[in-house]
Amino acid sequence: MNYVELKNYGKEIQGRRVLNNINLEVPQNQIVGLLGRNASGKTMLLRAISGLIRPTSGTVKVRGNILTSAHPFPQSMGIIIETVNFWPHYSGFSCLKILAGIKNTIDDAKIKDTLQRVGLDPDDKMPVRKYSMGMKQRLAIAQAIMEEPELLLLDEPTNSLDTQSRGIFRNIMLEENRRGATIIIASHIREDLELCCKSFYCIENGEIQKEADNGMI
Repeated sequence: MNYVELKNYGKEIQGRRVLNNINLEVPQNQIVGLLGRNASGKTMLLRAISGLIRPTSGTVKVRGNILTSAHPFPQSMGIIIETVNFWPHYSGFSCLKILAGIKNTIDDAKIKDTLQRVGLDPDDKMPVRKYSMGMKQRLAIAQAIMEEPELLLLDEPTNSLDTQSRGIFRNIMLEENRRGATIIIASHIREDLELCCKSFYCIENGEIQKEADNGMI
């Protein structure tokens, strides 16, 4: 079963074609990468799958359902798109607790466990404005995974992470995949995708160029 499927997807913004005739199938419970340099279209493609932009042509289907104006977003999704902004004067735990309050599906213990998984101290009262860039990125990963979504869409998730944190990220992705998540990771660095992606697509000028298997997985 394909969890994500784009068919002849195109998007124009202010007369410029940013995605062109995208045909993409992502099987359920796979980790797939999108490899492309800056402005290649990979972030736009994640926006398309998440429902944050609407197609000029073609369709997006997630879990068998076409995203429409009536049902614009996937039902179960964790996402990092570009820079994730948090409340600067709140602690990491407090920021996640506010976000968790939208759905009310997890408790404080789950939030603290998620913070520990990404290498942050759940009892740290330091405000997010004092976090290093690496700490903010780990907090962004935590907000994406804490509710155990079926679909994870991660845009440059290893930005600002040191070698140890990149290893933690890899382990988390494999754990999330084992519990059943379908994961799409976008990066301009091939080695970042090779950490955990079974295969990846190359994207250039808003077009899918080719698919490659990761022989390291």
